[in-house]
Amino acid sequence: MKEILTALERYLLYLQALGVNVVPAKKKIKKFLDLELSPPPKSLEDIRRELGHCARCKLSRTRTNLVFGEGNEKACLMLVGEAPGRDEDLEGRPFVGRAGKLLDQMLSAINLTRAELYITNVVKCRPPGNRTPEPDEIEACVPFLAKQIRVIRPKIICTLGLTAARTILSTEASLTSLRGTVHTIDDIKVIVTFHPAYLLRFPNYKRQAWEDLKLLKSLYNQVCQP
Repeated sequence: MKEILTALERYLLYLQALGVNVVPAKKKIKKFLDLELSPPPKSLEDIRRELGHCARCKLSRTRTNLVFGEGNEKACLMLVGEAPGRDEDLEGRPFVGRAGKLLDQMLSAINLTRAELYITNVVKCRPPGNRTPEPDEIEACVPFLAKQIRVIRPKIICTLGLTAARTILSTEASLTSLRGTVHTIDDIKVIVTFHPAYLLRFPNYKRQAWEDLKLLKSLYNQVCQP
């Protein structure tokens, strides 16, 4: 501990020598369910119109197309990913590349199709090099994700990947600790699983993803089936 404190003291003295008097704190992302949404959302079409040719964050400077989302506007189940990738950026649609094909296979394995769901991302524009969205980029898009959720009013949200899970659940917890549990936010059930792109890079996690899918299907049968 003494060594850590000594190193910290040296670092602070170094910053002081550079003229840095304030160390900025990490900016918190607002809880999307606590946001005051103005104007109140009426339809997905209205939300898309409000987004327009969005330039609310720096991602607008490098994107090809804004990827709003697509699917059933009255879906019981909503899938939320992290951000568009290269193929999605080119086509303007969510999950259309290799990860999208794997997602279709995952849905098919539990007898679901895209036509039954609504699919979107936390961030609507592709981050350069498919990097993780930064906090200011997420904060710029969160109100529109919140509006999508409030218009669709899903009974279940399945988050794909860590960024989506942390944004929806307003947490800094790990994906491992969040998986395998049915969370609840504002009467919406939330299940956390891996992003399909992650499973393409690390296929050994597909068995764990299958357990998540079985949990999702069981919950879907309970709350979404007539």
